[in-house]
Amino acid sequence: MKPLKPLLLATALAITSQTTLAADWYPSAYGANDEIGAANLLTPEVVKNAIGLVTTGKTYALGVPVSKDLPAFRHRSFHLYNVQPGEQAGQTLGKNKFTFNDELVNGWTGVGTQLNGIGHIGIDNVYYNGHKSADFVTVEGVTKLGIEKVPPMVTRGVVLDMTAHYGKAIVPGGTVFTVEDVKAVLKQQNITLRKGDVVLFNTGWLELIGKDHQQFLATEPGIDMPSAQWLADQGIVAFGGDTWASEVYPNPSGEEFPVNQFMLAKRGIYNLELIDTRALVRDKAWEFLFVLGQPLYKGSTQVNINPVAIR
Repeated sequence: MKPLKPLLLATALAITSQTTLAADWYPSAYGANDEIGAANLLTPEVVKNAIGLVTTGKTYALGVPVSKDLPAFRHRSFHLYNVQPGEQAGQTLGKNKFTFNDELVNGWTGVGTQLNGIGHIGIDNVYYNGHKSADFVTVEGVTKLGIEKVPPMVTRGVVLDMTAHYGKAIVPGGTVFTVEDVKAVLKQQNITLRKGDVVLFNTGWLELIGKDHQQFLATEPGIDMPSAQWLADQGIVAFGGDTWASEVYPNPSGEEFPVNQFMLAKRGIYNLELIDTRALVRDKAWEFLFVLGQPLYKGSTQVNINPVAIR
C-alpha cells in the first residue's frame, strides 16, 4: 500500500487546488444565489447622480443598424424578411382596404450592438457564481443568468478616446490598452471612475465596416488582463466600446478571450459590443447619462440593443 500514498497525496492536493481556485471567484461577492452580478451596483443613488449629468438634453443613439451585411462573429448571421399575410397579389383586408407589413427575423442575438450577459461566457463549462452548464443550459435557453433578469441600466457612462491617445484615426488591431494607457486617457479627459460606471472605449474600429470586414473580425485593439483587473476593481458595471469583443484580439497570451472570461464569469461585469461612440467623441462628451432597457428574451445570454447617451 505504501506506493499508493504519493498518489493519494497528489490527488488530495489537486482537489484542494481546484477548491481553492473555485473559491477565488465563486460564490459571488453578491451572494451565492445572485444572478445579476455587477448590476447590483445600480443603486438609486447611482441613478440620481447620473441623471445630474444631463445639462443640455442632447441624446445619442449608441447602436449600429443591423442587417445581413453587418460583419458578425464567426458562425453568426442575420436575415430579415418582410411578410404581408393575406395580401398576396395585391389583396387587402376589410372594406377599408387594410394592408400592413410584418417582419420575420432569422438571426443570432449576438449580431450588431449587443449586451453580453454574465451567463454568456464561462470557464470550462462553469459560469458566473459557479453555475455549471449541465445544471442550467438547455436547448431553449438558460434557466439561470438569463438576460431577462438584468435590471435597466441607468448610470454614468464614460467614453475613453483611444484614437486621440495613440494619434490614429483607427487604432491598429492587436494594440494593448495597458493600465497606464487607461489612466493616461482618464487624466487627459479629467475623468475619475466611480462605482456603477459603464466604461466604453473609442478605437475607430467601426470605420472598417463596409470597407474591410476581414480585418474587422480578424483582430482588434483593446484591454488586456491587467487593465480588466484594474477596471473591475473600480466597481464598474459594464465595459465595452466600438469593437466586436471588447478586448485585445488575438490575446498576446494565446488564450481565447480571457478578458471576457474574467469580467463576465468571475466578476459579473457586462460586456457591451459594437457601441457607436463616434458622436460622443466629436462632442467631447466624455461622461453622460447612460440608459439601457434591453429586450427581455427569456433564456438568452445576449441580445441586440440600442442604448442611449444623454448629456
